[in-house]
Amino acid sequence: MIPEGFVNVTEVLRLSKVELAYATEHNFTGRIVNGYYANHAYLTTEAARALALAEEKANAMGYGLLIWDTYRPQRAVDDFVQWSAETEDFKTKGEYYPDYPKEDLFDLGFISKTSSHTHGSTVDLTLYDLKSGKELDMGGHFDFFSPVSRRDAKGLSEEAERNREVLKKIMTESGFGIIEEEWWHFTLKREPYPDTVFDFEVQ
Repeated sequence: MIPEGFVNVTEVLRLSKVELAYATEHNFTGRIVNGYYANHAYLTTEAARALALAEEKANAMGYGLLIWDTYRPQRAVDDFVQWSAETEDFKTKGEYYPDYPKEDLFDLGFISKTSSHTHGSTVDLTLYDLKSGKELDMGGHFDFFSPVSRRDAKGLSEEAERNREVLKKIMTESGFGIIEEEWWHFTLKREPYPDTVFDFEVQ
């Protein structure tokens, strides 16, 4: 049951793609994450409206939004904690955390035991070209646990730096705030439930 005050973003977006990473095995855990049972992206009504504005701005520039995560159940965050305690199988290490042991990812700040996503107004996303359908080069992929994912990362190409700034400008002008650690992460500045942790299933 989806609580009142939430909406499936496909109801308000036109040219965006929803590809929830945690509803597939292609994520840093290497498995479908607990709580994700469908490729449905939910946000608070306020955040969804702001995202629709961001889409409008992106479309005007020839881009679409590619959404990797929106609302995240607390049980999924708990699943991350459980994953970190499991014996390393190295299945996803090369792609997601090549330079660190998995048990250090929390202490290093790459994963947290709490998440703004559980409040329902945070989205992880990138841009894609509407004509070619290709993702823009951002210098690193979603959930890459590396300093490269920081907004102030060094050594990025001019194209990647420009693309990150374009995404940041679109989202901040639409009412979202940023964090420095993840170029893909945006939270509605005036989120309606900043202190509420939701745990309904994505289905």
